[in-house]
Amino acid sequence: MKKSLFTVVACGLVYTASATRLPLETLTGKLALGDWTTDRPGVSRHITPADLPKPNDTPSVDNGPGWVARPTGALPVVPRGFEVTQFASNLAQPRVIVTAPNGDLFVTESYTGKVIVLRDTNKDGALEVRSTYASGLTRPFGLQFYPNGKKPKFLLIANTDSVVRVPYTNGDLVATETPTMFVNNIPGGGQLRGGGHWTRDLALSKDNKTLYVSVGSISNVDDPDVNKNEARRAAILEYDAVSGAERGIYASGIRNPVGLAMHPKTDEVWTAVNERDGLGDHLVPDYMTHVERGGFYGWPYYYIGAHQDPRHAGKKTDLANKVIIPDVLFQSHSAALDLCYVNDGLPQAYRDSFFVALHGSWNRSIRTGYKVVRVPLSKGKAKGMYEDFMTGFVVDNKGVWGRPVGVTLGNDDALYVTDDFSGSVWRVSQSKSRD
Repeated sequence: MKKSLFTVVACGLVYTASATRLPLETLTGKLALGDWTTDRPGVSRHITPADLPKPNDTPSVDNGPGWVARPTGALPVVPRGFEVTQFASNLAQPRVIVTAPNGDLFVTESYTGKVIVLRDTNKDGALEVRSTYASGLTRPFGLQFYPNGKKPKFLLIANTDSVVRVPYTNGDLVATETPTMFVNNIPGGGQLRGGGHWTRDLALSKDNKTLYVSVGSISNVDDPDVNKNEARRAAILEYDAVSGAERGIYASGIRNPVGLAMHPKTDEVWTAVNERDGLGDHLVPDYMTHVERGGFYGWPYYYIGAHQDPRHAGKKTDLANKVIIPDVLFQSHSAALDLCYVNDGLPQAYRDSFFVALHGSWNRSIRTGYKVVRVPLSKGKAKGMYEDFMTGFVVDNKGVWGRPVGVTLGNDDALYVTDDFSGSVWRVSQSKSRD
């Protein structure tokens, strides 16, 4: 295969990489644990449970991202054959993004309590219309059109403590009615609701009968037997998608299952998870996994199988062999948020994959995350590795200008990524000039 070299310049960093078919290289073992300095599109990582260090192998560090203005001319870095444009700017910390059947993009602004609609009217890849669809919401995050298909009747919106719904017809730029309560018994989070993880995402089964809601823990690693506020948290809850009635806990022991998505063929629930902090730079890996009904994923007593958290030494030993090992391990503290499945639109090499937004670390001495990665599947199963797709947001170990949150595939075959640090939506499309 013919090889060539190309150079990527991002925020003062220069990378030279082969332009052969992906991946450029696959990092394993300690190299896979790495940090942002080895990030670039096409680099793959395969982290296994055997690669994990002992707890507290390194100190636990508070190294939150310092915001810096986007350097002049800087854009996110994507693989050869793609190009990036800033589709929208001046949004107030945009979070989840979903594509309506008619191609409109719906975005949650969690801290303003709004849902925003973005429209490319003439299909030229540029934003023409921006509208506030709904406001007065309580930390909205997840969005789901109901039912599945080309003609939904409702938009479901996940507040931190409820799910509300609004009648929807394709093309609506403003809600025609005030949102009404659909599910009202979700444990809340954030300063307004007793603290803890506050994001709630939604997923809908293929038959439109089951609604899944993700609920993160209220603490880092409290024992639910002691902290009763952890009840029905660190879990994915299941509801009747027609009536809103609760059916119970679908899966548990999942510290913070921020993003939810359905695999369109297998109808399996997939989630992107923020694992616990305080055990060192390389523990505990965040992860993405399909979720088994009744499955237990370890939190807070165990992690990544039967690895016992030293803060709960000797507890719940009967659960050790029941912990399900996730499908794909991400670099620890990457803060995996939203995810979407892609099987068309993009070039063949990027299909049958999940794209996952990694918001970026705070509990590491050297940063990781701050990128969008691709998780390839084979016949519905993850291969265990993931590949950098969009990078370039980190300036140095002190400064960051962007943090990906949400990702969706548009009807125009472009990926759209929200960035709550720069207030942007980035559009990633295939280059007009092909090699």
